[in-house]
Amino acid sequence: MDSTRQNKIAKLIQKELAEIFLTDGIPLYDCMITVTQTKVTPDLSLSRSYLSIFNAADNEIVMKAIKKNTKDIRYRLAQKIKHQVRVIPQLTFFIDDSLDYLENIENLLKS
Repeated sequence: MDSTRQNKIAKLIQKELAEIFLTDGIPLYDCMITVTQTKVTPDLSLSRSYLSIFNAADNEIVMKAIKKNTKDIRYRLAQKIKHQVRVIPQLTFFIDDSLDYLENIENLLKS
C-alpha cells in the first residue's frame, strides 16, 4: 500500500516526465512517448516509470536511447521539481506492454 506522499510524488514525476518527453525535445526517433504509470519507493529515492512508445520502428532502440539519456532527463526533472522534493529520485524506465496485452486478449475473445 502506497502512502499519500508516495502517490503525490509519483503523480508529480509522471506529469513532469511527460512534459519533458513532449516539449523539451529529447532527441528520439520521431515517436510519441507516453508515461503511463510511475511508482516511487517508500524512501522516495527510486522512481520506476512505465512508458508507452507509439510510431516507432523499434521500441527497443528508443528505450536504449532513453536509458542512455537518463542523466539528462533526471537533470531536467530536477530543474522542474527541485522546490517540491528534497531528493530527486533515481529514474528507471520500463516499456509498458499492457496495451499489447489487452489487444491480444481482445483478439482472442473475438475468435
